Amino acid sequence: MDGAAAAGRDLAGIAAAAIRGGADVIQLRHKSASETHMRASAERLLALTRPARIPLIINDHPAVAAQVGADGVHLGQDDLPLAEARKLLPPGAILGKSTHSLAQAIAAEKEGADYIGVGPIFATPTKPAYSQVGLSLIGQVRASVRVPFVCIGGIDAENLKDVLAAGGRCVAVVRAVSGAGDPTAAAAALKAQLDAAAKHPNFSTEQRGG
Repeated sequence: MDGAAAAGRDLAGIAAAAIRGGADVIQLRHKSASETHMRASAERLLALTRPARIPLIINDHPAVAAQVGADGVHLGQDDLPLAEARKLLPPGAILGKSTHSLAQAIAAEKEGADYIGVGPIFATPTKPAYSQVGLSLIGQVRASVRVPFVCIGGIDAENLKDVLAAGGRCVAVVRAVSGAGDPTAAAAALKAQLDAAAKHPNFSTEQRGG
């Protein structure tokens, strides 16, 4: 759930629609929002995600995640080190980190990330400071790390098949749902592709990290 991509629409309403469409995890992301605004938004989202038993991840703000009782936090390369963020969170909280290269992915795993984000796979305005890393990085990460990884960056219902073919098994999207006219239908279309791929005999979630 991205404040900028929502373009003024209610994030809680979009989140509820995404959950109806099959979203497995909700992340709150708003780069320009204050901690006060993030906390208020997180509390509204938690009122939806908790009854649905869906994890809520807070982007960039471990203190907010701890204050509202969110399930975890996602940090970028320039944010607080994971060890410091871990001190702010309760035991068992989920801690993820964005990575943009194989070296960063390996480093994030060693740093103690529970999962990593890999991207931007395709060009996207939500990450203007980073060039697209391309599909090839997916296979490299899959072969080199053991923690789960999430592909992100410009992914939508049209190019998801390419991400799956490259070895991606989990995706995070921003504009494809938050910016969609019908978030429920948009989430359902992505979920249908993921579910269909998972039924294929050659589909495996196993990673081969050493």
